[in-house]
Amino acid sequence: MNELKNSKIGKNVMIHPQAHVEDNVEIGDNTKIGPFCLVRSGAKIGKNCNFTAYCEIRENVVIGDGTAFGSRCTISANATIGSDVTIKYGFVLTDTPNLKEGDRKVLGDIGDGVFIGANVTLMPGFSIGSNSIIGACSQVRHHVGENEIWYGSPARFYKKNS
Repeated sequence: MNELKNSKIGKNVMIHPQAHVEDNVEIGDNTKIGPFCLVRSGAKIGKNCNFTAYCEIRENVVIGDGTAFGSRCTISANATIGSDVTIKYGFVLTDTPNLKEGDRKVLGDIGDGVFIGANVTLMPGFSIGSNSIIGACSQVRHHVGENEIWYGSPARFYKKNS
């Protein structure tokens, strides 16, 4: 692993040789970064996290402890993901960049203990409350409250998560 300038890398961190981690990141103890993952500058990743393959964590993303990502997940810049979140493969947390200016709108957050199924898209400006579940192949276009189950495209409220 190359020396990462201005970075804090915890104990027992495993970064696959075919992953790319930029300078100025924080990665907590026992976190695994899989092949072809990209971690951009300013990202802060907690302890005991797992990123399988082809994940992109863009600039200034904050990810809590114990969070796991399946392959091909993209988290747009400035997003916050809670602790103990499970995100299956093919997840996209989108942003709305102003292509002429190069800046991005602030995104919604994902709370603690959330489970997100495969091939889900979280549209810009919406958030998912703690302990909620989002079904596979859903497109989230509304705020999801805590302890709720949503699914569909567009995603709709199904019931409370007991």
